[in-house]
Amino acid sequence: MNPALILASSSPRRRELLARLGVVPDRIASPDIDETPRKGEVPRVYALRMAEEKAVAVPRATGEIVIAGDTTVAVGRRILPQAADGDMQRGFLELLNGRRHHVLSAVAVIDADGRMRSRLCDSIVRFKRLSSEEIESYIACGEGLGKAGGYAIQGRAEALIDWMAGSHSGVVGLPLYETRTLLRASGYTLA
Repeated sequence: MNPALILASSSPRRRELLARLGVVPDRIASPDIDETPRKGEVPRVYALRMAEEKAVAVPRATGEIVIAGDTTVAVGRRILPQAADGDMQRGFLELLNGRRHHVLSAVAVIDADGRMRSRLCDSIVRFKRLSSEEIESYIACGEGLGKAGGYAIQGRAEALIDWMAGSHSGVVGLPLYETRTLLRASGYTLA
């Protein structure tokens, strides 16, 4: 029998992705941490730090496992946060327009003994050349608000992406290969 699993995320996408592995969290807890990048912090380090800090921030009883994730969109060394409004989203989409960017999806697991394990998945995504009408139409649909980089690949934005290398599930919010590997290494049995 598996130990109790806590998902340190209120993201419905992470719950859906875990379900693809046959995993249903016993408890969901939303971590309350400061997600501000540190001065000079590079995106890869930031994404891993966020996942690890989220895992640590959730109260865990002895014998419970905690899993947390973070998805960071980066253009070079620039971290694109969650789009707070249409203007911010427009700026992100204009920056991403027709060019490659990295989606860094980190996963951290604290096992039943309190040991932390983490992995990072780096996917490269390229939007097609977007017209201003396509950008405005995507902003109007509302799905990119509150999303890192201002878009959600699991929605309408997927039709605007002409090339990708890496993990689709990682771009959505939880890289399944890395997640499965970490859970198994942490003593969680998966089919």
